[in-house]
Amino acid sequence: MAVPAGSAAADKTRRGTPAWARKSTVVLLIAVLALAVFGTTTQTWLTVHLDPQQLGQGAAAQDGLQVQGSKAATTVTALALVALAGGLAASIAGKAARWVITVIIALAAAGIIAAAATVLADPLAAAQGSIAAATGVSGSTADVSVTAFPVLAVVAGCLLAVGGLLVVPAGRHWKTRTKYDTAAQGATEHGTAQPGTSGAPTGPVDEIDSWDRLSRGDDPT
Repeated sequence: MAVPAGSAAADKTRRGTPAWARKSTVVLLIAVLALAVFGTTTQTWLTVHLDPQQLGQGAAAQDGLQVQGSKAATTVTALALVALAGGLAASIAGKAARWVITVIIALAAAGIIAAAATVLADPLAAAQGSIAAATGVSGSTADVSVTAFPVLAVVAGCLLAVGGLLVVPAGRHWKTRTKYDTAAQGATEHGTAQPGTSGAPTGPVDEIDSWDRLSRGDDPT
């Protein structure tokens, strides 16, 4: 039984693309790491130990003033969202746009690492805003303990930078054809262009390719 040319092309693409270079793998990696960084900012990064009379009964009962990552390093939250948007945009970007997205994700990751490292280097300075809001006094001196979440943010930021740098080399294995290019290839393979046929593969390589084909006007079913 003859195998359709589209199915053969899809199988060849599936076999020829390394697992690490698949579009779904790279995009999912960046999204998970960006969300991991964002998740750390919702947790307590610093615990400030002040006089209970300054903090009030509520904070004293919690064994100090809890400072979330979104307050200790305000830029981390925004940069994580920028990296997430960049990763999602990479799934539909062309070759030139992927270079721009790589730079954006790398810079966002560098900003995340720098902001989290700054908190680790000087936790008291990072907590000053929260201390002033709780006590009404700025420039206070206090003991500040650091949780593991700033460290996790640094680690996730480093991995996020690696994920962003994968976009360009992995993108060489991604198909970015328009439906007109697909139709031309189909006409070349069969010797003539049939109306209403695009020559596109009958089976998508992955879920993201399905959306790409829909956006080009192809029917992935």
